[in-house]
Amino acid sequence: MPDTIRHADLIRLESAALRRQFRADAYRGHTAGLAPGRLQCNLAIMPAAHAADFEEFCALNPVPCPLAGRTATGDPTLPALGHDIDLRRDLPLYHVYRDGMLADRVPEISELWRDDMVGFAIGCSFTMESALMRAGFAMRHIERDVTVPMYRSAIETRPAGPFSGAVVVSMRPVHRDRIDEVRALSARYPMAHGAPLHVGDPAEIGIDIDKPDWGSAVPVEADELPVFWGCGVTPQVAMMTARLPLCISHAPGAMLVTDLDDGTHERNEQ
Repeated sequence: MPDTIRHADLIRLESAALRRQFRADAYRGHTAGLAPGRLQCNLAIMPAAHAADFEEFCALNPVPCPLAGRTATGDPTLPALGHDIDLRRDLPLYHVYRDGMLADRVPEISELWRDDMVGFAIGCSFTMESALMRAGFAMRHIERDVTVPMYRSAIETRPAGPFSGAVVVSMRPVHRDRIDEVRALSARYPMAHGAPLHVGDPAEIGIDIDKPDWGSAVPVEADELPVFWGCGVTPQVAMMTARLPLCISHAPGAMLVTDLDDGTHERNEQ
């Protein structure tokens, strides 16, 4: 169904109120720029039999996969990340993967949740965007109301069990004179992927900047450089590579909005 509420209408809502809108299936778009000051998270859900390997995968790849929390087996809640969070219904849109292939895009996953499921919340770069905007950095994808461009890079993750694959990166143009500043500021947010992984020539990390794998391309002006951060779509690539019979993620750009402050966070495990 089309969204019944616009992104602009959500800007002033607190995190819990946003989740209520998503739970009501009133909005299926991106969450960039929403709930400034709160940690946003990517989502990975899989059978418990694979949870230990996936947690090791996150530990081996902490920049693209900063683990903020995990559920108990069969429990869709994450009380350490927010009041009344229900991972089955509280994101705008989900991707369902079967045997490594995207099988469906759905607004809730209650019917797919099983007693052996484990959910992982992984930090997202949207969290640091509010800090960058406060410092005067433009977020072109927010200005254009599109999902941030994301690319499958030539950088490889460190494998764990069946999980492996490319590091996914997100891109934001930054003025050439402010590169050191953006490095220092984003490094303060390790749960939002921290400092950039690459600045400058996209070809050096195997990317055609005009052809994002997820999201929408945005222009890079003559006085800007493309800046690439680790991205929480990396676990989706790893789950696809693992070819599990069933696993579930957020739709790229459509995050879990938590109640946590957006500063430096230690891992919170349930």
